[in-house]
Amino acid sequence: MEKLRIVFMGTPEFAVGILDTIVKNNHEVVGVITAADKPAGRGQKIKYSAVKEYALEKNLHLLQPANLKDESFLAELKALNANLQVVVAFRMLPKVVWEMPELGTFNLHASLLPNYRGAAPINWAIINGETKTGVTTFFIDDKIDTGAMILNAEIPIENNENAGQLHDRLMELGSKTVVETLDVIAKGNVQTTIQKDDSDIKTAYKLNKDNCKIDWNKPASDIYNLIRGLSPYPAAWCFFEDKGQEWNVKIYDSEIIFETHSLPVGKILATKKELKIAVSGGYLQIFNLQFPAKTKMNAQQLLNGLSFSEEAKVR
Repeated sequence: MEKLRIVFMGTPEFAVGILDTIVKNNHEVVGVITAADKPAGRGQKIKYSAVKEYALEKNLHLLQPANLKDESFLAELKALNANLQVVVAFRMLPKVVWEMPELGTFNLHASLLPNYRGAAPINWAIINGETKTGVTTFFIDDKIDTGAMILNAEIPIENNENAGQLHDRLMELGSKTVVETLDVIAKGNVQTTIQKDDSDIKTAYKLNKDNCKIDWNKPASDIYNLIRGLSPYPAAWCFFEDKGQEWNVKIYDSEIIFETHSLPVGKILATKKELKIAVSGGYLQIFNLQFPAKTKMNAQQLLNGLSFSEEAKVR
């Protein structure tokens, strides 16, 4: 069994769960690579990545290259003498980096590849109404999420689960799958499967303002899936209009009420306690939302301070 010397590359919270499991399973992590510090928020204070916070806490050797092809970074990476690199939620690597270690560089991706290659696999699996998803480890090649697959594991997606809840379950599943992948590599009995491409493969496109906006003319189930697939971050949004005012509103939680009605799509119905929006074939009841310059609140809290007229609508 070969002794592994691992360089870990990652940035967000999802990657921290995997790195922590690697450390707790007594694998030697000789270096951690994460994104450069950057200012964030209204005060533009310098914010560390979640992986950097963890690496500092555990006193792991940390590198934060601005340029992955920089000669001084490559020399420092080579000096770590790693024989394996593990990548989780990082950026695309140049060939000179991923081909460096003797045993290769593998990535953990939060989908059942080849489906949902790309930046937001957890979100799109829910948005598209999938009933199952999972994680896949694969050796990195020169394209995005296309390399030879090592292991995968599958879990069901619950009907009312949001992206944050699925994220946490996939982080746990991914941690186990990465450790299993490390074991087969260390034992020298890796068997890979080449990914097959066909026209039915679904893509995990990068999320942006346009594909996060709610189209209220779509079926209720599509709107419901978009809201939970983008909750808690970055959140589905739309415009609320009433009394000549317009607000850009984020919606975090909802429920479908199937009921026949003749109201126009997008009409807002509000009591002192409930907020509903008319959709095709029923209503979407809104539970948690956020108005501009306000904190996230539930519908009752909003309606305590805001009343809607008969003309109120969303678009």
